[in-house]
Amino acid sequence: MTLDTIARPPSLVEKVCQQLATLIRRDLTEDPGWLPTERELSSQLGVSRSVVREAAKRLESQGLVEIQHGIGIKAVDKLHKPLSGSLSLTIPDEGERLRQLNEARLAIEPEAARLAAGRATAAQVRELKRLHRELERASDSAAAIEADMAFHRALAEASGNQIFRLILDSLADLGLASRRRTIGRVGKESAIEHHLPIIAAIARHQPEAAEAAMRFHITAAGKDLEL
Repeated sequence: MTLDTIARPPSLVEKVCQQLATLIRRDLTEDPGWLPTERELSSQLGVSRSVVREAAKRLESQGLVEIQHGIGIKAVDKLHKPLSGSLSLTIPDEGERLRQLNEARLAIEPEAARLAAGRATAAQVRELKRLHRELERASDSAAAIEADMAFHRALAEASGNQIFRLILDSLADLGLASRRRTIGRVGKESAIEHHLPIIAAIARHQPEAAEAAMRFHITAAGKDLEL
């Protein structure tokens, strides 16, 4: 007998967590809002209110809900918050955080671009082009940074790998600080120039070219951080 065959079954709280997460994804994807009351959830799920309360606390720590005492439980999309909130404690020096961020991006984003070249729909390619035009039209650094971050999020979405998108969302706060040092210092021109071959490779379904273009882009961003 192996450990796998005697794995501990999920607890009642874990089962309720799964049920609540399913409810949120199924019913609240388009319009996140309030869950039924604690009393109603207890009745619907056939468990005590203390079990519902503990499950809600776990989901809150994961960024899926917010508990507003005296009001209720609200569905939110903050799955990235647990990581982003701990980075400054784990890596106190901002320069080192940004250096390690660039290493992480080099490990993730070229592969995301490669996958996007094989999986992106026509609508997703159009969205990448639209966001690139927003970057071109950006009138100041703040608008350029916002457009650039949106472009990279859309590309991660186009990769079809939701874990990639979630990881990049988790790094969004740090990504903002990074772009303030790059776009804020050297301008948006490099990003504009580098995005074009990435978009072209994805539109033409050329995975290797998309990967190489993204790797060049992230490497150049790392050099800009050192200026």
